[in-house]
Amino acid sequence: AMEKSYMSMFLLLIAISCVLAKDAGKKDTKETTVKPKLPQTLSRGWGDQLIWTQTYEEALFRAKHSQKPLMIIHHLEDCPHSQALKKVFAEHKDIQKLAEKFILLNLVYETTDKNLAPDGQYVPRVLFIDPSLTVRADITGRYSNRLYAYEPSDISLLYSNMQKALKLLKTEL
Repeated sequence: AMEKSYMSMFLLLIAISCVLAKDAGKKDTKETTVKPKLPQTLSRGWGDQLIWTQTYEEALFRAKHSQKPLMIIHHLEDCPHSQALKKVFAEHKDIQKLAEKFILLNLVYETTDKNLAPDGQYVPRVLFIDPSLTVRADITGRYSNRLYAYEPSDISLLYSNMQKALKLLKTEL
């Protein structure tokens, strides 16, 4: 509930500042015609040009019906490890290109599905789910104590794991 009230407060402030700006800028019409492209909030910075699903339920539905694998990134906005991974993920051209072949979801909260936390609820962690809706617990990172964690230096491993998730799909379905 805390976040909600912050959010509505934040929206209220935006609304107030927009109204003030409108009144101030009546003389100059140039500003009103140029609309800046709003960032796609669902990406939360993991790839603004990619299509991200809003909820876990929607992601599962789309994976099943599109026959694409699902990649789920659990992260937190104020976690430095999440931030560091997000930066290299968003800037990695090959990953961003390959990500188009997935249904994508990034979450800043835990779902009630225990299958998404095979070895605990830590962030950042990345899990793959195939279109039969099976969590691919076998696609892991390099840390034995946190199987689905990736550091920025593991970005090429994450890339090859994405390739693996797509390859498994071709051979198994």
